[in-house]
Amino acid sequence: MTRPPTRPRARREQTGARLAGRRLRAGASAVLASLSALAGVGLLAGCGDTLQDQPIPHNALESLIVAPYPVYWAGRSFHGLRITEAAHDPSGAFDVHYGDCVVGGQSTCVPPLRIVSSPDNSFVPGGSTPQRTTRVRGVDAVVAQRGTTIEIPTGGVVVGIFADSAALASAAAQTVVAINEAGAPGEALPARLPDTGFGSTPLPSQVPSPLRALR
Repeated sequence: MTRPPTRPRARREQTGARLAGRRLRAGASAVLASLSALAGVGLLAGCGDTLQDQPIPHNALESLIVAPYPVYWAGRSFHGLRITEAAHDPSGAFDVHYGDCVVGGQSTCVPPLRIVSSPDNSFVPGGSTPQRTTRVRGVDAVVAQRGTTIEIPTGGVVVGIFADSAALASAAAQTVVAINEAGAPGEALPARLPDTGFGSTPLPSQVPSPLRALR
């Protein structure tokens, strides 16, 4: 027959049980705190992604390099702004973004600086907004939106610079070079060429497939 534990022994066992319980509760609290912290980090990261782009991979610039016409950029980073997007528009234009979104997010991102190279040089966009003409690196350019938009017809393309400040737009205009041609920042730009006819040429997606005779 098993004898019941003596009172000192019983007290020791009760004390040990209480200590073990405290340790378990402390450990559980620590785990919950860690999970809460991780969840908070995830929420913050998710909120950040709403207005910020992820860095683009290195091979994203390959399409700019192999383009059949000059595509302008300001280097991998400019005034502390890294490239966050390099896209080829269905119209044929190439769009390079610098910096995280300042308005919108994902599909409606407005970055601090955009450089757009359009192969349609039949006209220089301007609309009805007040604008002026100025010389930029030896060619006539159109300045609008209080200096935050600069359109530069050069060679067979039109380079559009859209920035969140006139100073940033002006600095970019003095820096941009073609990523797929020889050139250096500040050098004179090629003179504007006559209409290349790109705008009136159907895009490959607009050309219907040839008809085939039924057999």
